[in-house]
Amino acid sequence: MKKLNRKNTNLPINKRAKVLQFGGGNFLRAFTDWMIDELNQQTDFNGGVIIVKPTEKGDYTALRAQDGLFHVLTNGIRNGTLVAESQLIECVQQIIHPYLAWDSYLQSAEIPTLRFIISNTTEAGIQFNNQDTFTQTPPKEFPAKLTHWLHHRWQHFQGSAESGCILLPCELIEANGQKLKTCILQYADLWNLAEDFKVWIQEHNHFCNTLVDRIVPGFPKDRIKEVYQTIGFEDALVVDAEPYHIWVIEADATIQAELPFGQTNLNVVFTEDLAPYRQLKVRILNGAHTTMVPVGYLSRIETVRDAVEDEQMGKFIKTALFEEILPTLDFPQAQLEKYAIDVLDRFKNPFIKHQLISISLNSTAKYKTRVLPSLLAYVEQKGKLPKNLVIALAALICFYNGKRGDELIPLRDSEAVISFFQRIWTEWELSNRDTKKLVQAVLQNKDFWEQDLSRIPKLTETLTNMVNLQIAGNSMFL
Repeated sequence: MKKLNRKNTNLPINKRAKVLQFGGGNFLRAFTDWMIDELNQQTDFNGGVIIVKPTEKGDYTALRAQDGLFHVLTNGIRNGTLVAESQLIECVQQIIHPYLAWDSYLQSAEIPTLRFIISNTTEAGIQFNNQDTFTQTPPKEFPAKLTHWLHHRWQHFQGSAESGCILLPCELIEANGQKLKTCILQYADLWNLAEDFKVWIQEHNHFCNTLVDRIVPGFPKDRIKEVYQTIGFEDALVVDAEPYHIWVIEADATIQAELPFGQTNLNVVFTEDLAPYRQLKVRILNGAHTTMVPVGYLSRIETVRDAVEDEQMGKFIKTALFEEILPTLDFPQAQLEKYAIDVLDRFKNPFIKHQLISISLNSTAKYKTRVLPSLLAYVEQKGKLPKNLVIALAALICFYNGKRGDELIPLRDSEAVISFFQRIWTEWELSNRDTKKLVQAVLQNKDFWEQDLSRIPKLTETLTNMVNLQIAGNSMFL
């Protein structure tokens, strides 16, 4: 069978480079790249994507070998009808690794047709680091790399208004566009960049807050031979996705005019206020994901669907959702319950095997963003702890011990987070297994939570008991 590439598909690179995309993982490929491809097919957008590797490790080798081509498989239920579709995505036209090709990265800023900047660097990606310097090529953090790129563009086009960009960060944090803008201006100050550059950033670049939602399990390894027969190529980057999708963009009519999603059948919403959309999605769908991952994985459950359909785990998840998360949200009860039921139905999609381990990336930051607000609101409203959300935090602490029985857990997080947990678990072993001390170290880590969670009444003691139960081999949610 032929390998997927532009020669074997007779698909030349012929789109105008319009999108600079930081990240080439499963989600962005099955969400934004898929949408751009649809935009190209259904309108005259004719936009090509340049993907930038935001981190040092890896080189998107498979994506390079396939000349940016890959397939998105859409499987599930749409409007009550079963769908199973495959689509060859061809909008990705160049891949740049700034750690290996810094000059090429900066040169891309000189492309006049580039107008949109998209990113998905996880919740931990949009942050300011005063250790980043202008002489580093590249600096560590994504916003620092982007500041370099924007500064080079500003210089090359002599600060013209037309050279400004529309930024659409997809990181699942509140006010992601404004936070990205703040970080860039912080770097401009740190690096003593020209005042005119900062004015250009603020007046001629549009930082849009956005919200994204689509479950993307990734590579369908269990049925890949069947998939290859269907698509007719050997594609190392096939990605599974559910039919449901929504992209909410907080922007005015001028931005909407440049992104003609209104001429397509895609579920893209332009709004003046995405806060209600965000709160529902982050606290319910993402909150349920983050709540179930460490508990389910430590219980040797491997997928989201298996977790929801397991009698005990399913009860745990539903209780967390309907009794602990939903009561903290200020929406009509019927709306909340319908959304939660729809989310559980999406989790049960029989065509999607969403591995719990695959959504464990940066779980500590995810707990802070997705679950902690519900926990704090519940404590404030009820005057007691939400049992299942606390169980999830206890499981998270145990998960970061890096062991599931005799197995090693493939932890994926920042070096700082992993090092912290390695240190406190080592200290636990050396201090006669003082679990309370371990729990206090986690709760008092303001780098994680931006507050001291040990001040919450009974949380330290409750977590200590739960962690001890897990260590002893007892299921915490029984």
